[in-house]
Amino acid sequence: MVMIKNFNVDSLSYKTISANKATVDKQWLVVDAEGQTLGRMASKVAMLLRGKYKPNFTPHVDCGDNVIIINAEKIVLTGNKWEAKEYIRHTGYPGGQRSLTANELFSKDPARLVEKSLKGMLPKNKLGAELFRNLKVYVGPDHNHEGQNPTLINLNDLR
Repeated sequence: MVMIKNFNVDSLSYKTISANKATVDKQWLVVDAEGQTLGRMASKVAMLLRGKYKPNFTPHVDCGDNVIIINAEKIVLTGNKWEAKEYIRHTGYPGGQRSLTANELFSKDPARLVEKSLKGMLPKNKLGAELFRNLKVYVGPDHNHEGQNPTLINLNDLR
């Protein structure tokens, strides 16, 4: 049996650091949706909103960034999805099921198509609702968040 004396270990060197609301570093990011495939773009933006690209990711804390998506009208859907993909909702009354194709929803508001695809990729709880508030989607290249000094991010660089 060997005894080690005076063995001092830094008490924080082996502890897992859990982020909280005070220690989170939130940034503002701009994503250009021009030429991006809707689902692939949405999954990467959902990971940015959750904070999964950060080393201090904590599952139960909003540690993601604020994301601004511009040019929502220039997204791409592959295959036959413009006509075949349906968005179904229910009014709450008997026989009240309503549906819109992706093309119909896009013609009404292209930003809603992007928002619906992103909302489906976030958690279905209070945290997911809080994360969804960190998303701003705009049709066209202009947004009104210049005061936050957002940085343009290229989604093709992310995994």
